[in-house]
Amino acid sequence: MKEKVAIFIDGSNLYHALESNFKRHDLNFTEFANKLTGTRRLSRIYYYNILQDPSQWPETHNEQQDFLDGLYKTPFLEIHLGTTKITQGLHIEKGVDIMLATDLVNSAWINLYDVAIVVSGDADFIYAVHAVKNRGKHVEIAYFDKSISKDLWNMADDRHLLDRTFFKGLWVSKRYSKRKRPIRGKNKDN
Repeated sequence: MKEKVAIFIDGSNLYHALESNFKRHDLNFTEFANKLTGTRRLSRIYYYNILQDPSQWPETHNEQQDFLDGLYKTPFLEIHLGTTKITQGLHIEKGVDIMLATDLVNSAWINLYDVAIVVSGDADFIYAVHAVKNRGKHVEIAYFDKSISKDLWNMADDRHLLDRTFFKGLWVSKRYSKRKRPIRGKNKDN
């Protein structure tokens, strides 16, 4: 029988890493999950992020709603949204890490998966990963090279480096480099 896999995505971590590494966010989450799962059986994908406040950032809120509408159409994917709190003039994420950690541990307890894949490099998940491993489950980390906690990397049973090679073919739309675009009106022999 194939191992059951559950994927836990720290949405903010993924979003910012995609922005800094690729300057894009149009990830095909179905194909992303399929690549992480491989030949195993996907049980569920959990996506965690904050809900943008429409009164504070109406444009960002609308962009997020378009993005979430696409996610809601992704098979086996559940969305869990935290909030923000203003502390000393800064907007702080509230509830996202604890939701992911709680679901990671609870899902192991109810035997939802054999292998958890945590898409994050955040050290805040070390204790939850440790608890899940003590339950007899395996935990893999999908991470970006520049944003991985060494302790989380060491705690993982296996690792998936999220680099340019990994993401090849996983985007919703194709981008063309300016150098590869044909020049209109010019003969290529000129």
